[in-house]
Amino acid sequence: MKIFYGKIVFVLCMFSMFALQTRAQWDPHKTHLIVDWQVNAPYSTDFADKISGWGMNFEGIYDVSPRWALGAFINFHTNHTYIGRQTLQISPTESLTTDQQRSAYQLPFGFTSAYTLYKSKVVNPYFGVKLGAVYTRYTTYCGTGGVYDNPWGFYASPEIGLKIFPFKSKRFGFHVAGYYSYMTNRAETLTGESIDGQNNAGFRLGVIF
Repeated sequence: MKIFYGKIVFVLCMFSMFALQTRAQWDPHKTHLIVDWQVNAPYSTDFADKISGWGMNFEGIYDVSPRWALGAFINFHTNHTYIGRQTLQISPTESLTTDQQRSAYQLPFGFTSAYTLYKSKVVNPYFGVKLGAVYTRYTTYCGTGGVYDNPWGFYASPEIGLKIFPFKSKRFGFHVAGYYSYMTNRAETLTGESIDGQNNAGFRLGVIF
């Protein structure tokens, strides 16, 4: 595990060094902000596994070459699941009869990179990767109270998408992307079941400035 995280640190350091080298030739016309609405569907856990549109994605990127873009990102998402009234065995001597509203919140942030597969005047398909850390909060609401766990972990997310520039200036456009993400977070639920990592799939629709 130490070797694994060491590789992550090495990659992030390389991105930082590359960014510092390009700072001297900074061109504001190559800088872009992406703002997306995000849809997310967890599929490796049944804690809160309902598809949800309660999310946003923000990216600041810089075109370091005609095909490569590097930058930083932050996004957030919440998924929910309602469980009807049932009796839960909390411990060998304790039980609880209640319904549950489960909520899974995730907040990843870090570095992003993208490679344009084909350059055109309007539609530019690309492949990208996001790497960083992620804060999560898994909450089970019962009546007026709740039980939660909020672990941190590593975040990795490849994506494929389109950058669409319908205007000649290419300062404003549209963004469409499909993504997969994996988080290493580990959490304990109300009934003692463990969440060990989480897989997600979804898509993003937004604008580029």
